[in-house]
Amino acid sequence: MKIWLTRHGQTNYNKQKLMQGLTDEPLNETGILQAKQAREKIGDIHFDAIYASSLDRAITTASIIGNIEKEKVIVDDRIIEVNFGKYELHHYYLLGLRFSLFWAFPEFFKEPESVESICSMVKRSSSFLKELESKNYENVLIVCHGGIIRALCGYLEDKENGIKWRPKPHNCEIRVYESINGKHKTIKYIK
Repeated sequence: MKIWLTRHGQTNYNKQKLMQGLTDEPLNETGILQAKQAREKIGDIHFDAIYASSLDRAITTASIIGNIEKEKVIVDDRIIEVNFGKYELHHYYLLGLRFSLFWAFPEFFKEPESVESICSMVKRSSSFLKELESKNYENVLIVCHGGIIRALCGYLEDKENGIKWRPKPHNCEIRVYESINGKHKTIKYIK
């Protein structure tokens, strides 16, 4: 199975550099264009299944890249964005030292109160991927978010701590993995 993993296209909150977790903000014009360009880059690939979180920005991106109607996207809340708690919709550079250290180096700093833990992110993303790997797909597209994608990549790259935090995922950058009998391999990045 090839797993095509991507972050949704840009929203106005992304453009304004606001922490956008569970807020259901739609794609802006740039985000729609990014999704269309990603589709062009992958050519006429057919996906056996297309998954997204329940947030509109992910569903719309999945519909465009997957070349299907929005209603046909399979929604799964295990790949929804991180719950940023009281930091939701705060500017990236005005989050305070505690959150900034956690978000830059979660390997060393615990999440602040009200923010979802790395342990929770790893648990829900690995649950999702283990279930996905039990299916008989050749190519599957997963559209999610900039935080949770780091746990999904951690699983697919067999990271001991369960996360691959860096490099930061860009909007509509596609990471392609292969999963065969629980063994994982990075195939390519499409930027």
